[in-house]
Amino acid sequence: MATLGLIGSGNIGGTLARLAVDAGLDVVLSNSRGPETLGDLVADLGPRARAATPAEAAAAGDWVVVTVPLKAFDQIPVAPLSGKTVIDTGNYYPERDGEITALKDGSTTESQLLQGHLPSAHVVKGFNNIFFHHLGALARPEGAPDRTTLPVAGDDPTAVEKAAELLGILGFDALAYGGLADSWRSQPGTPVYGLPYAGEAADFMNAEATPAGADVVRARLDEAVR
Repeated sequence: MATLGLIGSGNIGGTLARLAVDAGLDVVLSNSRGPETLGDLVADLGPRARAATPAEAAAAGDWVVVTVPLKAFDQIPVAPLSGKTVIDTGNYYPERDGEITALKDGSTTESQLLQGHLPSAHVVKGFNNIFFHHLGALARPEGAPDRTTLPVAGDDPTAVEKAAELLGILGFDALAYGGLADSWRSQPGTPVYGLPYAGEAADFMNAEATPAGADVVRARLDEAVR
């Protein structure tokens, strides 16, 4: 059985873990505080889930999702991720992560920073533009008329395809929109961040989950400006 490894098990990580278990994947969860702190979540998820260290989760995953605060990206284990598809959910929030000049002036992106830290992995941006409650509510079977699309970006086409495969298993279509240098188009403050999955409500975190198809997502990506 295929395995999803999670480095970070907060709101997005926990939601992805539940979607993965429901889809029949095994899940290995980790966080910075140690496997013993994940006991309740693992028990709730059932026998397909187990807790481990970040290095163990990285080694176990057929896909590995990194979902940690950007300021902690340099703590991600390097060697176990060699050759693997790594899906980065990270967003830059200066009030949390501190001032990072290269991100503020647009000379790099969050996922390019992670790729630089993981030179032998294949980083794909994904799951970063949707509120976790909406992520948990919008999964649909393949072919469903109200299936939601999520954007992905990456420099390695094979890794982008592999990330899209995971999205498909979890209940979403994927829309590839460029390389990691383009991933700013789905970051906080852009038209595709949160809004399409909340019926375009400005207060998207308190809005009902709304399916968004490829046409809507593509249009919002095209509207993004720096």
